[in-house]
Amino acid sequence: MTKQIRQLDRVVIRFAGDSGDGMQLTGDRFTSETAQLGNDISTLPNFPAEIRAPAGTLPGVSSFQVHFADYDILTPGDAPNVLVAMNPAALKANLVDLPRGADIIVNTDEFTKRNLAKVGYASSPLDDDTLAGYAVHPVALTSMTIGALAELDVSKKDAERAKNMFALGLLSWMYSRPYESTLRFLERKFAKRPELVAANIAAFKAGWNFGETTEDFAVRYEIKPAKMPAGTYRNITGNAALSLGIVAAGVRSGLPVFLGAYPITPASDILHELSKHKRFGVTTMQAEDEIAAIGAALGASYGGALGVTTTSGPGVALKSETISLAVALELPLVIVDVQRAGPSTGMPTKTEQADLNMALFGRHGEAPVAVIAPKSPSDCFYAALEAARIALTYRTPVILLSDNYVANGSEPWLLPDVASLPDLRVEFATAPNGEDGTTFLPYLRDPQTLARPWAIPGTAGLEHRIGGLEKADKTGDISYDPANHDFMVRTRAARIEAIPVPDLEVEDPDGDARVLVLGWGSTYGPIGAACRALRQRGLPVAQAHLRHLSPMPANLGAVLRSYDRVVIPEMNLGQLAQVIRARYLVDAIAYNQVRGLPFTAAELETMLEEVLKNVLSGKVVDKTFNAGTKVETATVDKRTMQYLYADGEDYVFMDLETFDQITVAGGTVGEAANYLLPEAEATVATHEGVPLYIELPTSVVLEVTYTEPGLQGDRSTGGNKPATVETGATVQVPLFITTGEKIKVDTRDGRYLGRA
Repeated sequence: MTKQIRQLDRVVIRFAGDSGDGMQLTGDRFTSETAQLGNDISTLPNFPAEIRAPAGTLPGVSSFQVHFADYDILTPGDAPNVLVAMNPAALKANLVDLPRGADIIVNTDEFTKRNLAKVGYASSPLDDDTLAGYAVHPVALTSMTIGALAELDVSKKDAERAKNMFALGLLSWMYSRPYESTLRFLERKFAKRPELVAANIAAFKAGWNFGETTEDFAVRYEIKPAKMPAGTYRNITGNAALSLGIVAAGVRSGLPVFLGAYPITPASDILHELSKHKRFGVTTMQAEDEIAAIGAALGASYGGALGVTTTSGPGVALKSETISLAVALELPLVIVDVQRAGPSTGMPTKTEQADLNMALFGRHGEAPVAVIAPKSPSDCFYAALEAARIALTYRTPVILLSDNYVANGSEPWLLPDVASLPDLRVEFATAPNGEDGTTFLPYLRDPQTLARPWAIPGTAGLEHRIGGLEKADKTGDISYDPANHDFMVRTRAARIEAIPVPDLEVEDPDGDARVLVLGWGSTYGPIGAACRALRQRGLPVAQAHLRHLSPMPANLGAVLRSYDRVVIPEMNLGQLAQVIRARYLVDAIAYNQVRGLPFTAAELETMLEEVLKNVLSGKVVDKTFNAGTKVETATVDKRTMQYLYADGEDYVFMDLETFDQITVAGGTVGEAANYLLPEAEATVATHEGVPLYIELPTSVVLEVTYTEPGLQGDRSTGGNKPATVETGATVQVPLFITTGEKIKVDTRDGRYLGRA
């Protein structure tokens, strides 16, 4: 029978059934077949936490969604075009997501009275008008599979289990997928049980042949390959990419890699993957608990290895004391947190971004660490390399914030040229570094990185004290000196802040957007898809995405202040938004949801359209709201003005466009007065003509009008001294700064940044 072939540009398919129906395997195999054809792919596995949830119930439904297209895509898709429902529970749990007109393939054998009653169906939805408006394809998947395997030497139970392969065969035929790799996969997977190889291959072919011969499926579909940069690709999950990034870090650094881990969803796959790579110098240890895991990893770093530990939110909480120890020891350590929905055990297999506050601040004392977050499954490879680079170069713990959505999702990955990967080699201390040539100073820092020497235990002449007690500058001796503690705390913080990270890139094609959407981590895809859709409709919107969360890009403040409104969608209750508001004084709009699922592009598009229209019309706009709610605030007008002079306690500015003058009260100017010089430019924000606040550039150059001479090596004030600058403000400067020099000062916190 010759059937019509129709070209499509994209399709979203969702396989759904019981957690024991093999939906994850089915979706994974369909994805692999699709990757061979060169389509762009994005996937969303969704499964219960229980190993075997109650059969036929809504909580036990497991699904796998795959979005594939002939162009670049960013998300697994908002709504399936096709739903394969293996039982009533799978149908009921997923029907709400289906648009009218979608295809529904249902396994009619499972629509028994008992199974219908389990999910609250009084009558079969196949017999009433529940599915009116959908293209329903009833298929007796179970009985047809059993019939196809009748001649094989397999039990009825094993034959029933093969029904997912029947479904895979049918869908592979419908969308013209190659199947040779699936047959080879089945041969490898069941190599020790030839009867199961034969059964699953027979079921797959029966599904394919059913599609070819049945009149219910009159059309077959094709999706052409996507236009992608030339090279070799493989389909990869976030956890697999992150694992290979760690392997690559070991190779490029020339160091052995040690992973100390305790199994925890959704991070366990990293332990499984890394255990396969012993030939690359990777050692894995499954510890008895989270604390032992990170302790072993830190010990490996002390011994000269790249120490790594993997976990999720509950594990990070347990590891926090050892992370603090790593901060004090100033040793490299990579902590991978694959976030999941919390608190406590929470929803182990559902996604969330709620560990940001814990990563930034979740330790006792002043214990800053570097924090980075990958934006997609393939980006996990490069995020792991970057985490290792920072850890090794700056001798610091680095927390890598992945999440369940990124970790288990998959997409095509362009294999990199290994020679182009960063050189991560480090130099260990091999000889005493003291001025006398015989003394080793374990805390004598590199002037560029502020990192201390890394001395492998047992190196002759480099014996030194290690532990969590505060160390004296340079010598590393135990110290309770107040000034020394102040100096060491500030130096550790300065080491993190001094890490050079790339400037934040902004996607603003026409350069005329007034609204910036700022994201981090796995929100990249939904935000990008929403922004694309808005631009296609003629609504200008800019997008920027943070990979480095500590330290943040140096140009972030300037980027934020260049837009009228900043919107921050997060899968938490506004953690990044709080940081942005506190640090940059930008009244960001927080858009939040914690449903255990990623944002859809459609919901972000709707929300952003409302914000854009309000900004463009000058109406009030939202400040903070959860998905579906709104809170309105006043419109703020910002203008660049020149500071003229002080009039008593007030300050007079001139609008550089209209040349009108405006008086701003001293209380409104606040601490910004410490950095104002005549003719300096500032942004003055007003509402209905009333000044609200002023914004200065992130740094200014000021002349030191007086400072006491300082002596090198004087630590009585922690290595700094007060200096009066030409505005009358006092700035803490290094001892070598003298009167008359010009210095660069951070206007956000008054920190000395360097000589001008």
